[in-house]
Amino acid sequence: MVAAVGLAVVLAVVAGVQAYQIQRLDDRLAATDRRLADAQRADGTRLDDLDQRAEAIEKQVGAAFNPEAVASAVLPSVFRVRAGQFTGTAFAIGKPPAGGGTTLLTNFHVVEAVFDGGGRKVFLERTDQRFEATIVKVDKAKDIAQLRTTAKFTGLVAAGTPVKSGQQIVVVGAPLGLQDSVTTGVVSAFRKDEDGSGPVIQFDAPINPGNSGGPVINGSKEVVGIATAKARDAEGIGLAVPIKTACDTFKLC
Repeated sequence: MVAAVGLAVVLAVVAGVQAYQIQRLDDRLAATDRRLADAQRADGTRLDDLDQRAEAIEKQVGAAFNPEAVASAVLPSVFRVRAGQFTGTAFAIGKPPAGGGTTLLTNFHVVEAVFDGGGRKVFLERTDQRFEATIVKVDKAKDIAQLRTTAKFTGLVAAGTPVKSGQQIVVVGAPLGLQDSVTTGVVSAFRKDEDGSGPVIQFDAPINPGNSGGPVINGSKEVVGIATAKARDAEGIGLAVPIKTACDTFKLC
């Protein structure tokens, strides 16, 4: 009996020790699991931070001014416009009109001789192609004209925000009849309406006769204005009608 009781006590002690050791192992395993989970969460947070930083860098790179990329995207939508004996520039804008075809914008003074003579037909030229277009609406005071052609071209997108001084721009047109000419510069100032003809954008990109009616494009490939004129006896002073003026006048964009 004494031996049996002693053995039972020994077994009970051994079982207690083992239970204690098992409990300690369980605690260690639980602590290890917590450390691993914390480490995984920390790694996940670092990866998320890296992803966010990578996205920010990509956006910065995408926002960098790239005249070549802008020109490549815009040129297929810009045309030399021939109105009688006069030439200028016109560009496709916005979505296709309800009746199909393409809507374009240019300056009124580019088509003025045809319009005042009672005509409405002008021609769009690109390389060796020629497309007939119709003068749909004009605003003489604002020096803008809306054209339409049955041919289908991709319309450029009008910028939704006003320009700012120092903003980099690209001007596309046909100076002296030279198609697909591209110049670059910056917005010098935004001039408010002073004589009733509306506000104008002043920029320093070189333009010449024939650029009239061409698009002024920002780094996001959006139209901010319509090149209209350059100051006489001065360098680096070009003027453009804000695209919002044309969009609001003709209910476009």
